[in-house]
Amino acid sequence: MRRGTPVRAHEEDTGAAGEEPRTGEEPCAGEESRAEERNRTGEEAVAAEGDSAEDAPPVRTWWARRRAVVVAVVSVLLLLAGCVLLQRAHALRHTSGAADHALTDAEASDRVAGDVGSALARVFSYTPDGTAGTERSAKAVLAGKAARQYEALLGKVRDDVRTQRVTLSTQSVRVGVVSLRGNTAHLLVFLDQTARRGDAKPTTSAAQLSVTAHLGDGVWRVVDLTAR
Repeated sequence: MRRGTPVRAHEEDTGAAGEEPRTGEEPCAGEESRAEERNRTGEEAVAAEGDSAEDAPPVRTWWARRRAVVVAVVSVLLLLAGCVLLQRAHALRHTSGAADHALTDAEASDRVAGDVGSALARVFSYTPDGTAGTERSAKAVLAGKAARQYEALLGKVRDDVRTQRVTLSTQSVRVGVVSLRGNTAHLLVFLDQTARRGDAKPTTSAAQLSVTAHLGDGVWRVVDLTAR
């Protein structure tokens, strides 16, 4: 009886050993369904990304469209600016440029410059013998405000010219026509003046005048004088 007991135990061990052991490699049904679900979800996500990529415009196409819009806008602005400049140039040619003969009529400019320069040289020159000759010249070439200005100035020095034997010599060294419109001219005149009292040494000075002249009866007359 004692010897039979080990035999049964051996048989039981052998029967247990005859069963195939579980390795854990065979997935259960729940795990298989979850894996399939994950696969489907991944495929759907990839498909969605593919659709989004197909629907979205390429970066290069977007930039090309934007650049085309910018170029079009700049072209329109340049065209408008060019039109404005042409319009202004046309207006200048037909208004200020055409009316101002100082820019277009050299002969007329030379005439007014010569007449005004000569007139100022005469009216601002006198000798100790008196100012009668100077005053006659002034009446011929000065008018309006300039004539009144000259009379006030000469009234201050008329007596000194005789008593102190003052000699004044004036030369127009440069005359520039600033504008010449119709019968009115604006000029800038530079004068050199030499003054002497009796036997004293002469002194030289320079004067600069802004002059307005008016043409009447074929003669340019100075109507306004302003020292600068």
